[in-house]
Amino acid sequence: MLPLVALVGRPNVGKSTIFNALTRSRDALVHDEPGVTRDRHYGFCRLVEDRPFGLCDTGGLSGEEEGLAGATARQARAAVEEADLVLFVVDGREGPSGLDQNILAFLRKSGTRFFLVVNKTDGIDVQAAVAEFARFGVERVIPVAAAHQRGIPELLEEIIPELPEDGDAAVLSEDPGRIRVAFIGRPNVGKSTLVNRLLGEERMIASDVPGTTRDSIAVDLTRDGRDYRLIDTAGLRRRAKVEEAVEKFSAFKTLQAIETCQVAVVLLDAGEGVTEQDATVLGLVLNAGRALVVAVNKWDGQDKYTRDQAMSMLERKLSFCEWAERITISAKHGTGMRELFKAIHRAHASATHQFSTAETTKALSIAIESFPPPVVRGHAAKMKFAHPGGANPPTFIVHGNRLKSLSESYRRYLENFFRKRFKLVGTPIKFVFKEGENPYEGKKNVLTERQVKAKRRLMKHVKGK
Repeated sequence: MLPLVALVGRPNVGKSTIFNALTRSRDALVHDEPGVTRDRHYGFCRLVEDRPFGLCDTGGLSGEEEGLAGATARQARAAVEEADLVLFVVDGREGPSGLDQNILAFLRKSGTRFFLVVNKTDGIDVQAAVAEFARFGVERVIPVAAAHQRGIPELLEEIIPELPEDGDAAVLSEDPGRIRVAFIGRPNVGKSTLVNRLLGEERMIASDVPGTTRDSIAVDLTRDGRDYRLIDTAGLRRRAKVEEAVEKFSAFKTLQAIETCQVAVVLLDAGEGVTEQDATVLGLVLNAGRALVVAVNKWDGQDKYTRDQAMSMLERKLSFCEWAERITISAKHGTGMRELFKAIHRAHASATHQFSTAETTKALSIAIESFPPPVVRGHAAKMKFAHPGGANPPTFIVHGNRLKSLSESYRRYLENFFRKRFKLVGTPIKFVFKEGENPYEGKKNVLTERQVKAKRRLMKHVKGK
């Protein structure tokens, strides 16, 4: 495994900006508001081709041990424990603070090697800014201006020699065969709690406060011999209620997670049933064409009447995605986890199944024989053959004539027929209808001189009669 470098410091000193600069990405949320980052966020630095390493962005250490601040501090300490090298980031504009002193004492006690990185040195006297931190007694001090990419090459030159050849930290794998599963839903439905339950550790900060998760955090998991990439996302609220800029960025990250995942697990609250926002979240997954599993969380704390009402509401309000499996779970107590993974496997297998032209054309022929397309204005659509056009979602391309006359109900019939014939569950199906082009369309038939004379004789003969 790759060695790991962790970024540690108090809030709003630019750790996420340095993370983005070293990973050449925009994976970490960056904003002037302190405390944007809360969970551990992993990435790769490949700026030095022969010495790649893992990078871990952490939340700011504010000195508090209660609530969200305390949970963020525990995440940062966990990153320090597993890191091979720590970059202690401070603010060159504000200078040293008592909180920086406390973090320095913690790093020295941890025994992990660390450098002092003085950030935000653009527009100020760099030497004077570095000199202010001389009292810390740290041997390696590197000034940078991460927002302007200044000092990043020098920082790399200091990092590379200090890294071991191999590390043992849990950095994200680049195996493309992993099943990418994103957990989507409204705020406070239990997404982070569910991910922690599946991992068996407090990897995500879980709290009763809505909006605890702000970024999309990916974690690798191996379970029963299969590899997964679990993506915990921020809760999606109604657009009218989204006012803070950070929450807008979080929503954008969630939409990105939906686009990049293979299976989306939409969590619902059993006590609240299916709300309007839940239907909106499901619509986002359907528009992206991703495989879908509906997980009804907090099922263990409901009485029989509430459960019956919840199931009735699911049948009524989720009729537009009847093909999606509905699983009842309890993220807090771990019930329903095996059934959830079985549903994820079935949805993934259906969404990524490879079809052949022969079997799709045969299925189309049987569907037409069982229920021919209706006659429209004296003509019926003629479907000649079909072939696969892609996966996730399964796409079928149908060729023929007068296909524009196919009604929406007949297209739904084809979708249901293909779904039943190929036993596709948990995934939408897409049909693309292509009509054959008329080679003579738009071309004028120019008569030869002999044809013109024959036409005149014929017209003269007809008029004479």
